[in-house]
Amino acid sequence: MNAIGKPGFDVARIRADFPILAEKVRGRDLVFLDSAASAQKPRVVIDAMVHAMEHQYANVHRGLHWMSERTTEAYEAVRDATAELLNAPDRSHIIITYSSTAAINLVAQSYGRGILKPGQAVVISEMEHHANLVPWQMLRDAHGIELRIAPITDAGELDMAGFEALLVDGKVGLVSITHMSNVLGTYTPAERIVQLAHQYGAKAMLDGSQSVVHRRIDVQALDVDFFAFTGHKLYGPTGIGILYAKRELQDAMPPLFGGGDMIRSVSFERSTWNDAPYKFEAGTPAILEGIGLKAAIDYVQAVGFDAIAAHERALTEHALSKLSAIEGVRVIGRAQDRGGVLSFTVEGAHAHDVATLLDRQGIAVRAGHHCAEPLMRRLGLDSTSRASFGIYTTMAEVDALADALVRIKGFFS
Repeated sequence: MNAIGKPGFDVARIRADFPILAEKVRGRDLVFLDSAASAQKPRVVIDAMVHAMEHQYANVHRGLHWMSERTTEAYEAVRDATAELLNAPDRSHIIITYSSTAAINLVAQSYGRGILKPGQAVVISEMEHHANLVPWQMLRDAHGIELRIAPITDAGELDMAGFEALLVDGKVGLVSITHMSNVLGTYTPAERIVQLAHQYGAKAMLDGSQSVVHRRIDVQALDVDFFAFTGHKLYGPTGIGILYAKRELQDAMPPLFGGGDMIRSVSFERSTWNDAPYKFEAGTPAILEGIGLKAAIDYVQAVGFDAIAAHERALTEHALSKLSAIEGVRVIGRAQDRGGVLSFTVEGAHAHDVATLLDRQGIAVRAGHHCAEPLMRRLGLDSTSRASFGIYTTMAEVDALADALVRIKGFFS
């Protein structure tokens, strides 16, 4: 039975839509608590991609034959679906990339080099994923911009007074902040971040790689200038991401890659560019992945973000209660507004050992610095274990994690 179109939120019905969740690990039911790294795929996504390969596959945009036209229509539908998902004004605001990392790099190299001037500053925060740090370091070194780091509190929330203090001199051209930390689960106050950036003359970008999975996003209400996310965390395939960008900014930005499809005309003397967003999409795109992401967006839209958010909020509260009650287990971060990502440590045990022992009990979590080394140093840690929840996670799986951690704590004691 499919979850789509059914009233209410029935996690058992939803789990039936994900074939991999029926798998066994060492004879045990799979407990998959690593959705923040990459989520599992529902049958509708798998079927959409297979159907396209079996019945209509061709290259897009260029062909005049019927299969090319059908595939182009199916691929371009992801632009419309994403515009609806984010409440963008229209499809022209949606640039299709290969990941959220590619989307952030596009802004860094196109807006950063093409619009920002040497001596201007970019502001990020202490809790950023490397994908929203390294591109700005590269821009700093190549283009002469200043990179400013907004502090976080000991609770793992953005220090808003410290953030605003970085803006007051008027030199900041762009703010790029995570919307939800992949380590702490912290939601940042996006509306206030964008408001302050604009107040001091800067543009604002949000890295929505985690947040778009868990709650409804409205880019017009946020008034954000750029919003990036990736398909594989939103129950879609890898190899495809999205950059929302206001159209007037796209028109001012130079293209990043040159080649086919992003041009209007080419001669040996000069080339002219296609209209936005296509001038940012050089070469053959991730066709099947676009079709798969469209199916994933349709799936989560049909389930409903209000129901998804309520389910994951209940899971998070339950997990915080269970893990906090285990002596020697420390949940990292105390943000008031947080999503279904919990990093934790076990006294006397390295995070990798914890993850390995959990794996032996059929429980998949992440361990390491989670591509956020500066945040780990800010927290005084070298690594954590991380459990992260998806639409298909159950209370029983949270209980299984807690019970396993009790056994692991006893082992190391």
